[in-house]
Amino acid sequence: MSKPWFEHYGDHIPHEIDADRYPNVVAMLDEAAGKYGDQPAYASFGATLDYSTVRKLGLCFAAYLQHRLGVVKGDRVAVMLPNMMAFPVALQGIVRAGAVQVNVNPMYTARELEHQLVDADVETIVVFAGSTPTLAEVLERTPVKNVIVAELDNFVGRGLPGPPRAPGLESAPGFADVVAEGAALEFAAPDIGSDDLIFLQYTGGTTGLSKGAMLTHRNLMANVLQFEAFAGDNINYGNEVVITAIPMYHIFALMVNTLSYHHFGGTSVLITNPADMPAFVEEWSKWPVTVFTGVNTLYNGLLHTPGFDALDFSRLSLSVGGGAPVQKAVSDKWKSVTGKHIKEGYGLSETSPVLTMNPFGMREFLSSIGIPWPSTDVSLRDEDGREVAVGEEGELCARGPQVMKGYWRRDDATAEVTTDDGYFRTGDVAVMEPNGFFRIVDRKKDMILVSGFNVFPNEIEAIVAALDGVLECACVGVPDERTGEAVKLYVVKSDPDLTAEAVEQHCRDSLTAYKVPKQIVFIDALPKSTVGKILRRELRDR
Repeated sequence: MSKPWFEHYGDHIPHEIDADRYPNVVAMLDEAAGKYGDQPAYASFGATLDYSTVRKLGLCFAAYLQHRLGVVKGDRVAVMLPNMMAFPVALQGIVRAGAVQVNVNPMYTARELEHQLVDADVETIVVFAGSTPTLAEVLERTPVKNVIVAELDNFVGRGLPGPPRAPGLESAPGFADVVAEGAALEFAAPDIGSDDLIFLQYTGGTTGLSKGAMLTHRNLMANVLQFEAFAGDNINYGNEVVITAIPMYHIFALMVNTLSYHHFGGTSVLITNPADMPAFVEEWSKWPVTVFTGVNTLYNGLLHTPGFDALDFSRLSLSVGGGAPVQKAVSDKWKSVTGKHIKEGYGLSETSPVLTMNPFGMREFLSSIGIPWPSTDVSLRDEDGREVAVGEEGELCARGPQVMKGYWRRDDATAEVTTDDGYFRTGDVAVMEPNGFFRIVDRKKDMILVSGFNVFPNEIEAIVAALDGVLECACVGVPDERTGEAVKLYVVKSDPDLTAEAVEQHCRDSLTAYKVPKQIVFIDALPKSTVGKILRRELRDR
């Protein structure tokens, strides 16, 4: 069936991809190791790991998981690491062992970490030394039996100093040590099918508790191959240098930087702390960067960092924006400095993640999420599930091989986001232009995007409502120059002495920093519908 966006495919982009080209992601990783063996796959703090070495270290870790910890196919193994050499090594080991990697934000609070480890029934975790205090706080209340601690210097070997371990975890085995121990063990490759799970990617929920999107080997392989087909001859195999500043535990960097550019034979330059912009710019200056992926706030931050505009961008061929809307002013400024506009894409954790993107050949910036990737169908539906006409608003629903298997142990939640004819309901309201390009115009869900991270109002409201002196509350997203959107909290208080500082501190005790309200406003009453539902839209309109 012909679609309006096919006219933009030309003769170079196929309408469909073969999502079963490989039996599993392991085969894809093995192919890359065979093709690009001694080329650098990852770089960090002046050290590099080539393709063959990453594979070998991954096999060693897989053997350790099997023989020392008894990990079998389907077991969940959590990875709580920033961008560091241990991440791709851990990933290769977990995936090869047939286990399911549970990606965990290393900045999570104790409450958030506990929920994820318990919900995923995690018995083994690879954790950054700097995150061990949070883990130690909840360890006894989780199923975790095996803790492996990774250091910044693992596989770097430069004597990098790192944060101390939390009391009680000083004797936990180190990641480099267990990988070395695995070298003496014989690995037995399990039979991994394309429909087997590879990741549990947690995403926020309307209940305030995050849900695990079940992503299969086929989901991720499909999205990598869709990217490859959409990019076409814009990929310079074996020669790409991609800056990886977005966290690798985030689905955007996980699929694009960590898997796709590995498949393309690229070198991924890991930025452990992108908040240190001067150091970030200094690292960029050392590489002939060809690709950069980031959220709007990251682009904006670099543009305002002294020295960035003096870098050599002659090799930069692609700048991709995702995770949050790219602002035209930022893209225009980026082009004036680098010579390239930012190509915006759209997707979700549940879709592995990319559904649409602006074509590579477009030279101007469009305030659009682009067109669907090959083998992806997008349908805009009204409240009754009927397709809307071109130019009319409707909920963006999608179907394709990259769409998740469902939510982990949540058939009810899976059913809520699945149409009768099998499309995934994104919760975003969009418009399709006559030329087949899509624009997001609203969020059906009240999700807030802070620096590309999903923030769900119900989670924050549940935390604030538990504070003495709060009668009721509601939060919304408001525009913010630095983070794209920021959380604004409206509070009706029962204690006249309650202060904004007390509310903020209460939030900091239970929420990751990006979820903490940036603005706190006390009001006499919240706007409500006739049935008592809080009208967040009215609060946003203020």
